[in-house]
Amino acid sequence: MGVGRFIHHFGAFLLFAATVLLVIVDITAPVVNDISILKVNLGSSATGSGITFGTFGYCVLDVNGQDECSKSQIGYNPADIITAAEGSDDFSNASENTAKALTRVLVLHPVATGLCFIAFLLCLGAGVLGSLVASLVSTLAFIVTIVVLACDFVMFGIVKRKVNGADSDSSAHWGVAIWLVVVAAILTLAGTIVIFLSCCAGRRRRSHEARKVTTYHE
Repeated sequence: MGVGRFIHHFGAFLLFAATVLLVIVDITAPVVNDISILKVNLGSSATGSGITFGTFGYCVLDVNGQDECSKSQIGYNPADIITAAEGSDDFSNASENTAKALTRVLVLHPVATGLCFIAFLLCLGAGVLGSLVASLVSTLAFIVTIVVLACDFVMFGIVKRKVNGADSDSSAHWGVAIWLVVVAAILTLAGTIVIFLSCCAGRRRRSHEARKVTTYHE
């Protein structure tokens, strides 16, 4: 296997790794209770020990010895969930409405996953054209990932700031899923660059071989 093919396969591997990470983000709470984008550790007077917020819902942990999770849905209200657990409302209308609205953008997480996986599949049977299309699809996957990552930080940043700034012993911190999205974005960008470069190298090699054949026949 030549260097060009090795580089191409390495780019495909980067896209596959990014896809796996994004799948994990897709199955955060309420699918897998303990995997979260943001986790709130509740105070002693609250209902439950903590709240995990995920892509399609949330879980209130250790309520009477068991976790209570929402059904999977597009969009939810983090402020209402925290208020119900703590019994106090520290969110302004603006921050509550902003966080609630941005949760609907979380549906872009599986969209990014799908695009990244499609780009990976295109790489498997890739000639020059396949590599070019794969790089275009992975570029789109990177853009979608960056958009939803920015929304994650804005939306859950509002919640995190409100919880940590409130007069209670509750605290909020980023869950592992947010960092998986960051790594996935980096891998997607790197994979896009590698695939595009392998595409350019492939076209250059074929052009060079075509010129050699033409020269030979002359």
